[in-house]
Amino acid sequence: MHYFRPRRTSKSRKGFSDPAFRDDDPMTGVANLFDIGLVFIVGLLLTLFNAYRLQDLFDSKSEMTIMKQQASGEMEIIVKKGTEIKASRVTQEAAQGKGNRLGVAYRLEDGSMVYVPDTSQPAPTNPGVKQ
Repeated sequence: MHYFRPRRTSKSRKGFSDPAFRDDDPMTGVANLFDIGLVFIVGLLLTLFNAYRLQDLFDSKSEMTIMKQQASGEMEIIVKKGTEIKASRVTQEAAQGKGNRLGVAYRLEDGSMVYVPDTSQPAPTNPGVKQ
């Protein structure tokens, strides 16, 4: 039976009977644990992006504004227009200036905010020109 002839193997090639491929090595499962950890981290990041509705950060055509307030009372405004993102800190000096009253904002008991536009004055046709 010439079909079952033993094959020649080179000495440099390792076979599955090599000690590196044995099942009694305690370090064989470490690579699998690392892979599971990576999958868990990616899943957690995707869940957080969905929970806070931050998918618009990856959209090149979207515009969004995020306002953060730290425990010290300092506020930061993050504005994204297209692919450009600008972050600015709001201080007392930056918040001063002249302008038109646009309306009133109220904080409700449940913590949500409601904006009521001021209808007593007509809105300017060109926001860049002062009336």
